[in-house]
Amino acid sequence: MAKLTRKQKEARAKVDKNKLYSLEEASALLKEITYTKFDASVDIAVRLGVDPRKANQMVRGVVSLPHGTGKDMKVLALVTPDKEQEAKDAGADYVGLDEYLDKIKNGWTDVDVIVTMPAIMGKLGPLGRVLGPRGLMPNPKTGTVTMDVAKAVSEVKAGKIDFKVDKTGIVHAPIGKASFSADKLVGNANELLTTLIKLKPTAAKGTYVKSIYMSSTMSPSIAVDTKIG
Repeated sequence: MAKLTRKQKEARAKVDKNKLYSLEEASALLKEITYTKFDASVDIAVRLGVDPRKANQMVRGVVSLPHGTGKDMKVLALVTPDKEQEAKDAGADYVGLDEYLDKIKNGWTDVDVIVTMPAIMGKLGPLGRVLGPRGLMPNPKTGTVTMDVAKAVSEVKAGKIDFKVDKTGIVHAPIGKASFSADKLVGNANELLTTLIKLKPTAAKGTYVKSIYMSSTMSPSIAVDTKIG
């Protein structure tokens, strides 16, 4: 195991592993223990009391973070020529169709989100092996397959993210950057957690939100009290 640096030891010493912090306390503490020279990403991990192997307990959704993600999301709009200008005006980084389908076929995936139209989904099907594992396949449920391309692109650029419970029952999501104020991190975290609670499957029994951990790139994780609100 790699030896801890002095800063890593100092950061760990500030986190009480036996305490459940409020969102406000965790957000403030996280800013104290983040020591990277770059603007670290802040993430939240929520363990849910669901069995993701069962379709009626799958938790997936979208949330518009009120303060954005702090990341400049690179958006590819796969659209027909009549929609290209609309996508460009909304801020899409890459706009087109066949040329990008060919690039993806050859392994190019240098984007964060792909927005497309219903009529084009048939062309994306064969690219599922490339896009699926990277979480890039557009989906009507997340608003990335739509005729309102401009709205979809604008929302992604403004801080809309999609999330999905993984096979271990955990939802991982970015909620900002270490440079954000603690208040902004709290606001984004609350928005995500409120959305998750609204999406509780009726088939889920027992405790729904089992644990919440907040961390930044390379920081120790902080346990957050699941009794939010």
